[in-house]
Amino acid sequence: MKIISLFSGAGGLDLGLIQAGNMIIWANDIDKDAVATYRENIGGHIICDDIKNIDISTLPDADVVVGGFPCQGFSQANRLRTLEDDRNQLYHFFCNTVKRKQPKYFIAENVRGILSLSKGEAIRQILSDFTAAGYTTSVNIVNMADYGVPQTRQRVIIIGQRLDLGEELHFIFPNPTHSKNGELPHWVSIREAIDHFPDPDSDNDILNHIYSAYKVEYRNFTGHRKTDPDKPSPTILARGNGKGGVCAIPHYNGKRRLTIRESASLQTFPEDFHFVGTMNSCYRQIGNAVPVIFARKLGEELMRLEKEENI
Repeated sequence: MKIISLFSGAGGLDLGLIQAGNMIIWANDIDKDAVATYRENIGGHIICDDIKNIDISTLPDADVVVGGFPCQGFSQANRLRTLEDDRNQLYHFFCNTVKRKQPKYFIAENVRGILSLSKGEAIRQILSDFTAAGYTTSVNIVNMADYGVPQTRQRVIIIGQRLDLGEELHFIFPNPTHSKNGELPHWVSIREAIDHFPDPDSDNDILNHIYSAYKVEYRNFTGHRKTDPDKPSPTILARGNGKGGVCAIPHYNGKRRLTIRESASLQTFPEDFHFVGTMNSCYRQIGNAVPVIFARKLGEELMRLEKEENI
């Protein structure tokens, strides 16, 4: 399927969709480092610009619109003004793109906290907006570890389907492939995912195999907890403290933080995927990404639907 990708970042979601056989025909992000990473590894179809400068009418027609959007501006006091809140410009752009381009499907990714934001008013407003745009929606809470990602990353995936498509073209959310306890293969541990990498302080030619000097100091706070080598990693972070700086997850050896490369592997990026920018920028790009192998599962379902439609 032909896909428009909004807020693409380094391209984890897009890469998985492409691996499944789909085509990204237009992409956008405002972060110059993320765009440089995307262009080097995925393609030159990404535009580096603020969405305020983009005219939706100039975007190409597409079968699918994908992306994540921030949700800080949703007000529990006045649902009717949600789209007008300045902090919701990115959501406004995503929603209007879907409304005006009328793709067959859309996929929106967000943090789990969106479900409880403003006592549930935010997600109710979002679903109401997409219903008004002509779409049925499903809200899916996902633990990425259930899909073979070596990370207990919980996210909300909203799937939208245009009303006129009918039941025969219904998007079926991918079934889990792994489980913590059960008949499926066990969750992939952090040790299984990264133990093959050499010591980053040794001579090696591994891409981005460098790490933050931020001291490992265990305390009960995000990014400062011990990492169990026989379990999936905690969530790979985009931001690690109140000032917005990056805090890389501690390596399970307790001596250092994970390298950029190790962090990328826990997001299931290929090992030849090169991240561009400062160390903090690379960590942030990785923390903001959708795990590639999960994105591929979504892409495979889009491919199934395309084949179904063409029968």
